Amino acid sequence: MLIAGIDYSLCGPAICVYRGEITDTFSFNKCKFYYLTDTKKYAKTFLSNIHGSVFEEYNHDCERYDTISAWAADVCYGCDQVGLEGYAYGAKGRVFHIAENTGILKYKFFQNNIPVEVITPSEVKKRACGKGNANKADMHSAFHRETTHNLAKIITPDKTGVTNPVSDIVDAYFVCKCLYDNIKYTMI
Repeated sequence: MLIAGIDYSLCGPAICVYRGEITDTFSFNKCKFYYLTDTKKYAKTFLSNIHGSVFEEYNHDCERYDTISAWAADVCYGCDQVGLEGYAYGAKGRVFHIAENTGILKYKFFQNNIPVEVITPSEVKKRACGKGNANKADMHSAFHRETTHNLAKIITPDKTGVTNPVSDIVDAYFVCKCLYDNIKYTMI
């Protein structure tokens, strides 16, 4: 089984790809992570399975949406299914841009016959932390407890608190884990 969990955004998309059997236990070691960043010092490989790349240059929003969605579709090529974190309905700012960007990604998955399951942000947070309104620090703590990896210290040691790309990687991990659990539950 090859599945992916995506924390999709305009500024810091991250993808967790899980390869294993449904009878396996979901684990960090069976995952590979990919993310985009505009900070060159974060665009490298960490822990051998976390791979960062720099955003491609773009001249127009549509070009940006196309390059980000093409990157994500390429990473997820061959996946049996993709879990995509849904919209945060309380979000402010460029919500229509986010929706346009996500629509293009969903269309590319449709063209490649990759089923997409949208998982609400509150479901992801509740499964990770036991509460649907967990913050970035709570999510990172849950990730650290589960995987023993402190990504904030590994990837962004110069930052205080949990920031991108760490929070995006953590969210992608838990989106993927939710998808895995949902698939496993339907097979029982």
